[in-house]
Amino acid sequence: MADIKTFHLPDLGEGLPDATIVEWLVKEGATVRLDDPLVSMETAKAVVEVPSPYSGKLAKVHGGNGDVIVTGAALAEFEIDPRLPQRAEAQSTGHQHTPAGAGSKTGRNGDKVVASDEGGEISSGGAKPAGGDAGTVVGAMQSSDAVHAEQALSVGGAKAVPAVRALARKLGIDLARVAPSGAGGVVTMNDVKQAAASGSAAAVSSPAGRGGRPVPVEGWRAAPGEGSASAQRAAAPASSSALRAPSPEGRRDDQRTTLSATGKPVRTSPPTHTGALGQPEQLKGMRRTMARVMADSHAQVVPTTIVDDADLHAWQPGNDITVRLLRSLVVACKTVPALNAWFDGANLTRTLHPHVDIGLAVDTDDGLFVPALRNADHLDAGGLRAAVNRVRTQVLDRSIPAGELSGYTIMLSNFGMFAGRYATPVIVPPCVAIIAAGKLRHDVVAVMGSIETHRVIPLSLTFDHRAATGGEAARFLKAMLDDLALPR
Repeated sequence: MADIKTFHLPDLGEGLPDATIVEWLVKEGATVRLDDPLVSMETAKAVVEVPSPYSGKLAKVHGGNGDVIVTGAALAEFEIDPRLPQRAEAQSTGHQHTPAGAGSKTGRNGDKVVASDEGGEISSGGAKPAGGDAGTVVGAMQSSDAVHAEQALSVGGAKAVPAVRALARKLGIDLARVAPSGAGGVVTMNDVKQAAASGSAAAVSSPAGRGGRPVPVEGWRAAPGEGSASAQRAAAPASSSALRAPSPEGRRDDQRTTLSATGKPVRTSPPTHTGALGQPEQLKGMRRTMARVMADSHAQVVPTTIVDDADLHAWQPGNDITVRLLRSLVVACKTVPALNAWFDGANLTRTLHPHVDIGLAVDTDDGLFVPALRNADHLDAGGLRAAVNRVRTQVLDRSIPAGELSGYTIMLSNFGMFAGRYATPVIVPPCVAIIAAGKLRHDVVAVMGSIETHRVIPLSLTFDHRAATGGEAARFLKAMLDDLALPR
C-alpha cells in the first residue's frame, strides 16, 4: 500500500491565521521532489512560494486558485516515493507546522493533530500543542480545516487575484491583454510571466503626473506646487505626443484603451466587489487582516479623540506638507513621549520609545497597509521624503518586506486627500496614539480685531486613555500645531 502523507499549511509568518492560494506550481498527479516549489500563497503581507515537504506524487490538492486555507488545515496529500530523497525526521523545514483546529485524518472528532517538522502527522489527541492556538485576533473565533472558495477580483475586464495584479504592475503587463488559463477565465501568475517573456501584453506607459486616477495613499500629500502645470513639467520625463492622453472631444474609437492615463486598468467595478452584487464574499489578504485588526482594536483599546486646526498662514513657498506633518509628529513625540509608546493592557505595562517609527496608513485597492517609516527622528526633510516615496512604491508593487509592516511606535493617516475634516482614527495595538490629517482648506480667522483668510489643516488625535492622560494628549497636539505654524 502506498505511503500517503498529508501536508498541512504551515505558519507562513508571525502567526497569520490563513493564506490564499495564488497558483499551484505542480499539477495534481505530477511528481515533485523535496524542496521544489509547490504552491505560491498570498498572506496579508507577502506572496511566498511554499516548498514541497516530500518527494513523490502529488496525490491530491485541497483547494484551487483563490481559495483561502486556514493555517494548519490540510493543503496537499503526497504518495511518497522511497527512491527519492526525503527529509530526515528531525530536520526543520523553516516553517512552523501547527494545525489550527484541524481534526485527525481518520476521524474528524475535534482532536488536535500535530505535524512534524517534515510536514507529516505524528500524533493526535486531546492535548493542545504548545503554540497551537487558532491564531485569531479576537475572542473565541473558531477555525477549521474548511476551504473558503473566492473569486478573483475583476478590474478592467481581467480577473486576477491581488498578487497576480501586483506582479503585472511590477513587470509592466496589461492584464486585459493577457490570455487567461485559470478556471473561469482567471489570469494566473504563470500567464503573466509568459506574457512578460513574450512581450505580447506590455502596458502602455504615460508621463508622470498626467491624468488618470491617482493611487490613494493615506499619509501622503503632494508638496505645494506639485500639482501645478510647471511642477508637472519639471517632474515628468520627456515624452512623445503619441503617449499623451488625447482630449475627450478628440478621442477616436481606435484610441480607446482599457488603461487609464497612468497605465493602470480602468476600474469597472468597486475594488471590494469580487462576486455577484448582493451576495456575500469571503474577505482575503489584506482586507481579511484589516478586519481582524480593527476588531482587535475595538476589543482592547479605550480611545479618546481631540481635534484642532493647524494654521499654515506663515508658510513660505517650497514646504512639503507630508514632510512637515511627519516633522511635527516627531517634535511632538520628543515633547510628550507618553504618546510615542506601546501599551500592554493584559499586564498593564507601558513602553516609552527613544526612537520614532511612524506607521503610514496607505490605502490600496487590496486593503489598508501600514508600512513603518523607521527612525523618522533622525531624518531631515529630504530623508523623510525619500523614505515616504520608498515605502509607497514598495506597498503598491507588494515588494515591501513583511517586517516593515509592523513595529511602528505611532501612526499617521491622511484621509483628507479625499474628503473630510475630522475623524476618530483607529489605533492599532500596541500603539498608544494615531494622528489623522483632514482636508486642507482656507478658513476665516480673527486677527487683531480684523478678519483674514488663512490656510489651515485639521488634525485629529486619537489616544488610548488607559496609557495617556488628556493633558498629555493636549500638549502633544499643541506641539504639533506650534511646529506646523513655523514658516519653514
